Amino acid sequence: MDVILTHEHTDFDALASLLAAARLYPEAVPVLPRQMNRNLRDFLALYGEEFPFVEAREVRRRRIHRALLVDTQSAISLKGMGPHTRVQVIDHHPRSPDLDPAWEFFGEELGATTTLLAEQMAEARMSLTPLEATLLLLGIYEDTGSLSYLSTTARDVRAAAWLLDQGASLDIVNEFIHHPLTREQQALYHQLVANSHPYEFAGQTVIMAKATVKDYVEEISTLAHKVGDLFEPEAVFLLVDLGDRVQIVARSASENIDVGIIAKALGGGGHARAAAAMIRGETLEAIQQRLLALLETHVRPAVTVAQIMSHGVQTLSPETTVAEAAERMQRFGHEGFPVVENGRVVGMLTRPEIDRALRLDLGDAPIHRYMRRGQVVVTPQDPVERVQAVIRDSGWGQVPVVDESSGEILGIVTRTDLIRLWAEPASPPRAQEMARRMDDLLPAELLRLLRTAGQAAADMGYALYAVGGFVRDLLLGQPTFDVDLVVEGDAIKLARRLAREHGGRVRSHKRFGTAKWILQTSNSKLQTSNSNIQLPISSLDFVTARIEFYEHPTALPTVERSSIKQDLHRRDFTINTLAIRLDPEHWGELLDFYGGERDLREGLIRVLHSLSFVEDPTRILRAARFEQRFGFRIEPRTAELIEDGLELLDRVSGERIRHELYLILAEEEPERALARLDELGVLRQINPNLRWNGWLQEKFPALRQALEAQSGTELPPAPSLYLTLLTYRLGADDLQAFLQRLRIVRDDRLLVEAVHRLRTQEAELMRDELPASGIYRLLHRTSDAARFVFGVASDSWLVRQRLEQYQRRLRRVETEIDGSYLRELGVPAGPIYRRILDTVLDARLDGQVSSREEEEALVKKLLAGEG
Repeated sequence: MDVILTHEHTDFDALASLLAAARLYPEAVPVLPRQMNRNLRDFLALYGEEFPFVEAREVRRRRIHRALLVDTQSAISLKGMGPHTRVQVIDHHPRSPDLDPAWEFFGEELGATTTLLAEQMAEARMSLTPLEATLLLLGIYEDTGSLSYLSTTARDVRAAAWLLDQGASLDIVNEFIHHPLTREQQALYHQLVANSHPYEFAGQTVIMAKATVKDYVEEISTLAHKVGDLFEPEAVFLLVDLGDRVQIVARSASENIDVGIIAKALGGGGHARAAAAMIRGETLEAIQQRLLALLETHVRPAVTVAQIMSHGVQTLSPETTVAEAAERMQRFGHEGFPVVENGRVVGMLTRPEIDRALRLDLGDAPIHRYMRRGQVVVTPQDPVERVQAVIRDSGWGQVPVVDESSGEILGIVTRTDLIRLWAEPASPPRAQEMARRMDDLLPAELLRLLRTAGQAAADMGYALYAVGGFVRDLLLGQPTFDVDLVVEGDAIKLARRLAREHGGRVRSHKRFGTAKWILQTSNSKLQTSNSNIQLPISSLDFVTARIEFYEHPTALPTVERSSIKQDLHRRDFTINTLAIRLDPEHWGELLDFYGGERDLREGLIRVLHSLSFVEDPTRILRAARFEQRFGFRIEPRTAELIEDGLELLDRVSGERIRHELYLILAEEEPERALARLDELGVLRQINPNLRWNGWLQEKFPALRQALEAQSGTELPPAPSLYLTLLTYRLGADDLQAFLQRLRIVRDDRLLVEAVHRLRTQEAELMRDELPASGIYRLLHRTSDAARFVFGVASDSWLVRQRLEQYQRRLRRVETEIDGSYLRELGVPAGPIYRRILDTVLDARLDGQVSSREEEEALVKKLLAGEG
């Protein structure tokens, strides 16, 4: 026999899950628990006969082969169960670490367990009676606060909508969701409200409410919701003294307060959002003190300083001159610098102090005379509320962040960081989620390599991050193995250490702080203490976190070392500013300072600041490439900046434009980005007569089809072929201007020019009476690649037929005689050799001769004609 079970003190989510599981697993018996909330008892008294529920005492004594536990992860005993019973758990909370490893678990973090089961029913196209749909809707509404709790997901809403389509009655739902309190509950509620006290832990508000009653009052949990609705804290704890015991009921509305952990420490249980405990032998006051201590230990701040701070902070020495400090402020754009002496913060120097000193012509004076003195600091673990208080009390707009134990300065947090946080709350690091994504989507060998690099960085006191496109594509579910790594530390030293310990070699560029760790051996194996790891990549690129300065628009940048936050700010678009931390203690933490994940969700290409295209106009081409690759759209302000920045492309070197153009031509469907560039006016900015049109829109896919169909011919890479098509209809002068402007490399330039020459011969190739020898003479000095592209570009079926004729037969035709035969005949060396041999080959091509004898006869006839 199979059974379906749920927890005692059953709520509507549990009861609805019993029903849904019974519909999905009709061979299993849904067993009602012994204790149910009052509103459930009232509901079943009215409608119970319509459901297949069985009370525990009615279950026949038989061997239970499988038990389905719904809306609970706690063991439930029923006669007939034993070690032989297969247990499956269905719950909307994460798998508990205490769950028996042998038990099967199915669950996701949703507002209600009913949602999980309703989704399966909808997928199976099941039909429900209106009463069944109503009970399931009660389950979702009760556990999500009628879809208003923060734990509610879009999937809960969709499941509720499906149930309404199935005929669920909102009248019945409202009747039982808003069940009136009994007289005893009302009295207890008023006592709890009168004895409520707010506490704050790590910036989170917790309400603790106490009461004493003589007799047991049922469904105290209902009152927890009502107290929470009244005060709207992050968590509520009710402590009710029942005489011989104290009952604790806890509810949390915050991911940062796990009431399940706290209840477990008190001998109870539950999950992160709802929990309870029953304590005997202790006074209410003693339990309250234990609870306060547990809250102090277990409540995490909603946002910590670590989540919004900037690392790699620039500091000044007390002896730095005012003029030097002013130059650094202008260079980095900072409004202030911490002043550090012997590794300790001793003050802060801000722009107003610098400006006043310069007005008094005190540029040579040391800054310690004018800085704000004091050790005003916070730690990475502090909540942002602590930063707010420090800024308010000290008046400092920038607060240094220091290590709690050593006092070493780690970074800085500013008033701007707080403003950005208020405008868009910081996302939690989501380390577990990102680690799970990497585990699921990346090869195990690459993961192990990244962990190796992360550990080495941590050993050197560095932080290591995977950044940019790798993180973007991971979040899009389209992982790439091209990993860019940023080091808050010395990237070259890190790469050399990895090569020293694990093999390979390093190629570095000291000026830019970059290093490439080239993995040893031709098949890219990494030597570790455990094994040779076969890798999908041959190298890893490391770069020191840096900030770039542009001396003038379109110039190549000057580079200085900085923090990961500043490093990400120099990137092109918000979707490329995401980073994942890789050192072991922070493995998987997601950094999103500039709203990159939001723009990924909304499908937007957005620059980080209004000077982005001024600093690097080639980002215009990149914007079109990313927009079309991902099916995104360039957001309106970025589109305006593109229009304003088009003329700056004239000041960019041809090599850089060519590089971006070739990246576009390497896309799966480059015509999409090229059409967009034409809309934006970029193509005509590169060359006035370069346009995208219907002809090109037709020819680019035709080129791909031809590439798939052809075999046996070695051709250049696809970007070179696409480039030849793109320029096919340019006039001779425009073509040469284009090739010179973009400094097209020699092989591609020769291909483009060869195809243009073929285009000028197209009319001759279309001549009706053109013999095979004429086809040969027009084509035999051209390359396979030029003929291939010309065949795609030509709109003439006759030209394509003759190209095919040449490719398949004519190019292989040869004469049997050669120059040695002419020498045997005593023909003196000279141009006559070429004339005779070409004539014989033409005759062979045109079918006028077909054997050596006929060739020799033709030669003798020709010699006779020559005299």
